[in-house]
Amino acid sequence: MAGHPQFHDHSHAPASFGRAFAIGIVLNVGFVVAEVVFGFLANSMSLLADAGHNLSDVLGLVLAWAAAIMARRAASPRFTYGLKKAPILAALANSLLLLIAVGAIGGEAVRRLFHPSVTQGGTVTIVAAVGILINGATALLFARGRRHDLNIRGAYLHMAADAFVSIAVVIAGLAISWTGQEWIDPAMSLAVAVIILWGGIGLLKESVWMSLAGVPSRIRLDEVEAALARLEGVEAVHDLHVWPVSTTETALTAHIVTLRADYPDALLENARTLLHDRFHIEHCTIQVERDHPAHHSDC
Repeated sequence: MAGHPQFHDHSHAPASFGRAFAIGIVLNVGFVVAEVVFGFLANSMSLLADAGHNLSDVLGLVLAWAAAIMARRAASPRFTYGLKKAPILAALANSLLLLIAVGAIGGEAVRRLFHPSVTQGGTVTIVAAVGILINGATALLFARGRRHDLNIRGAYLHMAADAFVSIAVVIAGLAISWTGQEWIDPAMSLAVAVIILWGGIGLLKESVWMSLAGVPSRIRLDEVEAALARLEGVEAVHDLHVWPVSTTETALTAHIVTLRADYPDALLENARTLLHDRFHIEHCTIQVERDHPAHHSDC
């Protein structure tokens, strides 16, 4: 049975974190400025490396905030799901920013290893300690949304990681003060770069996967197919497709074969409930096939 063109303004918009983004951006911009100033005064590559990382995170927060706003736009005849994929593109851009930061930090750290310079360990320690507080507080602003929205989870993980990176810089400052070994500063910078690289590659992989409409990592396609096949009256399931609509929503299309001519309405309702409750799939289009014209339902 042929379907008909339509678009839906589904009310699954992610929770607003506008205030959290604003506070986080202001705090981190101020801290980046402080790290740059004291990084040059203390001649610390660790502080400058961390400033570069925090700057990329500020840009990431701006992108994530803009994408979250775009994702809440209503559907239209041209964009029938609205702009829900904007956070996925923001995550992709963030991952590229992180990789650029890694290259800059790593290159300068290697240069400092071969050409060490005097670093003021006390200044490094104090500034980085402030960073622990700022990054930790920013991470807490996004903590409640990290389980439900990949965009928010990315912001949370970046800020939490920054807090741990600041801890590493504090350790470097203390070690330099105690030992006078200047190689510790660029060595710690390389460690920071590795941490950023690890997070950047993971974010790049997931954002590319979602951009290509891959099945979300939390969903096993074979489990979805098996669950639908176990519904009463189902003989077979085929043409099953699952893809991300946004960082918080998932869509599915499938054909279900049944021999019961009197059962399609109940079958569709059972399938919709199963997909929503067990797999958290909000948008589903299921076609029931039998001897008579197929029944078509959107949910």
